[in-house]
Amino acid sequence: MIKKFVYSQKVAPYVFVLPFILIFLIFWSYPLANSFVMSFQDRMLGQDPKWIGEANYSKLFTDKVFLTAIKNSVVYMLGTLVLLIPFPMLFAVMINSKLMVGREFFKSSFFLPALTSVAVAGTIFRLTFGEMEGSLMNSFLGLFGVEPIKFLKDGEWSMAALLILACWRWTGVNMLYYLSGLKSIDNEYYEAASIDGASAWQKFRAITMPLLKPTTIYVTTISVYAGLAMFTESLMMFNGNNSPKNIGLTIVGYLYRQGIEKNKLGYAAAVGIVLLVIAMVINLTQLKLSGMFKKEED
Repeated sequence: MIKKFVYSQKVAPYVFVLPFILIFLIFWSYPLANSFVMSFQDRMLGQDPKWIGEANYSKLFTDKVFLTAIKNSVVYMLGTLVLLIPFPMLFAVMINSKLMVGREFFKSSFFLPALTSVAVAGTIFRLTFGEMEGSLMNSFLGLFGVEPIKFLKDGEWSMAALLILACWRWTGVNMLYYLSGLKSIDNEYYEAASIDGASAWQKFRAITMPLLKPTTIYVTTISVYAGLAMFTESLMMFNGNNSPKNIGLTIVGYLYRQGIEKNKLGYAAAVGIVLLVIAMVINLTQLKLSGMFKKEED
């Protein structure tokens, strides 16, 4: 009985971990390996694959439309980093303040857009930024004598519209991440700083920001991936995957165009691998620069 008990104690952890290993292999490792192999093939649905080596990649990096998609995705990703990290942090600090009135109301108000379907949100914003004079944004600008703007036919204006949509949907989510981080900061640090005569800005700079570093790194990591993988917002905003002069085309949108619309599965797989590499390089670089890979000193 004792031997059986000891044996069960040793085996139990492995039995618990086994399902997660299987899930990892089936739903991540196998699709990734299969996509990598497909990227070296001329593959179409209903036809036998043909091995063509690195031809897909050679074609990819001379494809001007793909380079446009990369530029759009990178600009969008950088815009979300600039807007969806500092502002949610400041909002979280303000809401966490004891002097803030109606904190629960503001938390709910900021988070509510995240519960809205991307399709619904994209459609609403497409109508808001429509080129007609009766659209909400042009009606508002008309109050100040501004002529109607074709937001969704101009590259800079359309990117601004996509970033406004991103801020509307995700500010509340990132704010909740920072609120969770603020809860882990001991209030004694602030009390000691108050005794030393520190101002609110000095407390924020010397206490809040450094201790929120793990939260900031996490938010940055997921924001990089989310920015590069954005697709549905653009699809709904431009009412399809064919925006004027590809001003709203993203990397995932280009993957969809090649793989689903044109049935070029091998070429689309190469697009997906390049997207994975770009996301990994950016995230690994920012994790390295932030010191996440440094070994803790004894």
